[in-house]
Amino acid sequence: MIAVAMLFPGQALAAEEHALPGAAMSLWWALPFAGLLLSIATGPLLFHHIWEHHYGKITALWAALVIVPLALAFGIPSATEAVLHALLAEYMSFIILLFALYTISGGILLAGNIHGTPLVNAGLLLAGAILASVIGTTGASMVLIRPILRANDNRPFNAHVVIFFIFLVANIGGSLTPLGDPPLFVGFLRGVDFFWITANLWRETLFVGGMVLAVFLCIDIILHRRENGAPKTRDPTPDTKVRLRGLANLPLLAGVVGAILLSAAWKPGVSFSVLGVSLELQNLVRDAINLALALLSLPLSYKSHREANGFDWGPIAEVAKLFAGIFICIVPVIAILRASHDGALAPLVALVSSPSGQPNDLAYFWLTGALSSFLDNAPTYLVFFELAGGDPRHLMTEFASTLAAISAGAVFMGANTYIGNAPNFMVYAIARHRGVKMPGFFGYMLWSGLVLIPTFLIAGFLFFG
Repeated sequence: MIAVAMLFPGQALAAEEHALPGAAMSLWWALPFAGLLLSIATGPLLFHHIWEHHYGKITALWAALVIVPLALAFGIPSATEAVLHALLAEYMSFIILLFALYTISGGILLAGNIHGTPLVNAGLLLAGAILASVIGTTGASMVLIRPILRANDNRPFNAHVVIFFIFLVANIGGSLTPLGDPPLFVGFLRGVDFFWITANLWRETLFVGGMVLAVFLCIDIILHRRENGAPKTRDPTPDTKVRLRGLANLPLLAGVVGAILLSAAWKPGVSFSVLGVSLELQNLVRDAINLALALLSLPLSYKSHREANGFDWGPIAEVAKLFAGIFICIVPVIAILRASHDGALAPLVALVSSPSGQPNDLAYFWLTGALSSFLDNAPTYLVFFELAGGDPRHLMTEFASTLAAISAGAVFMGANTYIGNAPNFMVYAIARHRGVKMPGFFGYMLWSGLVLIPTFLIAGFLFFG
């Protein structure tokens, strides 16, 4: 009861209304969200074995530290409705899309090998960055990371190829559609039009992606020339004809895109209520189609193709558990943010607003990006989306530049560290397993500091200054 009093001093409002009174909630409510994100950021690095075996239990503990106090402070009906809305209306669609993209792309195999010259590597990175907006950064990373490792496995200098792969394929390339990166799909679930992000972020994506790719080409040309003077090493994977296997999965990926476009265009006005949570028919149909396509991919794909891709259910199971906790823990934070200047996060609101009350786009870009560098970029996007008002109609029109700044910061700067975006650490782990001498956490940040931060500085002033 003491804890409840600290969390919510005016609990007389408890069960009167199901909407959480964010203006009366203190910052204590944000502690489980901060604790979960800190656990995700530090767990794999500081206590790897404990995290690997118990991350689900740790996540459940943080979620319980939200659900139980919510029920005590505001009553079970309010707590139930708030949590179920997050899980049924947002999390369910989010994880089904990731599951579909991960499962279907896992059945696509780029077999064979080519020699990793600077131009070939740049072409693979460009193709991966484009593919990332179609099948997601996770899907594109899983399809292309092994081919690019095979192409460069006879080169003494190859860690930089993986680093730029994380920059471009696992992050920057996914910025043009809601399919590309989790934060953009969260925005789509909140009401942002499917092609709005394409129309409003293509210039920033072209500039940032082009700059980073140009830097990579210069570095790879220099290192390739140095290697030409060194003794030749035997290529463990000699060049062979490149073939794309698992073509039956391509129509399934097109079906996922079609299902999302259908849900955006088809508005029958039919909804179902589940314990006070309204679920619209078009969204249920979209999720059912995506789930069916994912399950259909399993019998249509050759087992050998998935084995060659190193496909297993571990990564998507981890993402499902972690994001279930994130979507629950962020519930009280969103309630506080919706209170704007009347809530406990009023200083943060002031930081991203001018004295006249207008949003500061450059501040949104850098604050969203800075947090996305160390915390997962999907919940970070959601925090600043709500901070900017949370109304998609206003954010897509008069505040379009603000939404573009939030989107760009969340997607681009997820590349600043290994832990900023889900595929980063997966690519890093696969590369190390294949014998690439990858830099450590701070060594990677040195690369991002020298390449990405100057690029983001220029892009910020060009587009959001």
